[in-house]
Amino acid sequence: MTVIDNHEALAKQAETGLSEASARDYFELLKPRVMSLVVFTAFTGLVLAPGHIHPVLGFIAILCIAVGAGASGALNMWYDADIDAVMSRTARRPIPSGRIKPSEALGFGLVLSGFSVTILGLAINWLSAGILAFTIFFYAVVYTMWLKRSTPQNIVIGGAAGAFPPMIGWACVTGNVTIESIVLFMIIFLWTPAHFWALALFKMRDYEAVGVPMLPNVAGVPTTKNQIVIYALLTAIVGIVPSFVGTASLGYGVVAAALGAIFVYCSIAVWRMPDGDVKMVPAKKLFGFSIFYLFAIFSALMIDRLVAVVMSSAAGGWF
Repeated sequence: MTVIDNHEALAKQAETGLSEASARDYFELLKPRVMSLVVFTAFTGLVLAPGHIHPVLGFIAILCIAVGAGASGALNMWYDADIDAVMSRTARRPIPSGRIKPSEALGFGLVLSGFSVTILGLAINWLSAGILAFTIFFYAVVYTMWLKRSTPQNIVIGGAAGAFPPMIGWACVTGNVTIESIVLFMIIFLWTPAHFWALALFKMRDYEAVGVPMLPNVAGVPTTKNQIVIYALLTAIVGIVPSFVGTASLGYGVVAAALGAIFVYCSIAVWRMPDGDVKMVPAKKLFGFSIFYLFAIFSALMIDRLVAVVMSSAAGGWF
């Protein structure tokens, strides 16, 4: 479907008021790939937190966080429908392709937002619900409606929205926010710019076409490559901090250091990439590895905690 077709589909919706939406289209509004990352990191925060939460309550907590993340995605797609229709990466989303009316997406997002925050507050605690509400607001309003179209630092500041889930998971168990949960937040917060700017490098034309001031389009490719290396280094450093604040063991620190070294190596490959490189293979490799890095880091944290629990139980069995 071409851009012209997308605009015609949106115009047809406005004229007829008809929607061709299916359950699959509404599920796509939730940004399921982003949601899976949110669920995973939130679950990690819940597992690492000291204390105990009943499995049923833990399931409810993760479900609410997932629904809240999906609500953010729906609100983002509602507001960004105009630029989504132009960008090749997003042109086939439900709203620009004409399968869902913008008003339906807005209502869907608002209902899910209210549902997820209310249930989390009533079933778990109001601190975690408050952080979830702030996360939805930050992503949908602060990032989507303001930062994204106004500053090349949009993804740096806006990245906070994606960094809150492990903190929410932690708060679900402990009822508070501690330095350990802040470290989990910082890992994702510092990881986001290098991850997203790698994508922005090989999608520059899309962002230029819609007037979104991504760093490569505003500050240029050389500056973006420098920033990617800086944020990759910061991410690699913060990635080993859980070993020093009691969240994880030295073994985790070794794994995190190795993953961080590869992350930095990939970012340096981008830095060395010629500015006129059309294929931008290093940037694509960095983007792919960055996704693996985050899953690997949080997987290592959970495995480390599982090993510690098993060893503690085994040791207790001897006495």
